[in-house]
Amino acid sequence: MKPAMKITIMGIVDVRPKSFTVSLLCSPKVAEEDVALLLTVNFQDRSIIRNAMFAGIWGAEEKKIPYFPFTPGDSFKMEILCEHQQIRVLLDGQQLCEFTHRVPQLKAVTGLRVTGDIKLTKVA
Repeated sequence: MKPAMKITIMGIVDVRPKSFTVSLLCSPKVAEEDVALLLTVNFQDRSIIRNAMFAGIWGAEEKKIPYFPFTPGDSFKMEILCEHQQIRVLLDGQQLCEFTHRVPQLKAVTGLRVTGDIKLTKVA
């Protein structure tokens, strides 16, 4: 990962979703357990939680969002924009949240994992 890099995730939310997660993972060569960003969308409490883990220790959760944009059965386009100091997350073109980098080297972020109650239609 590096500044100006963008990841686009398009999908359809399941009809009866509980949650889904988007994770930015660090290279196993750097540290096997490091997660630069774990974004968890929880439909039961309509929250979007962000966090990071280094050396097996989770940091402080960030929960503040201006709105909960996901609807069961609907499609979405999530864009993860890497900037110098933070990651910005846009949903369907509108800013949803930001997450200040906690990883010391952005180039260590080399993986993406998406799991949960969605069907992916495109990842770019």
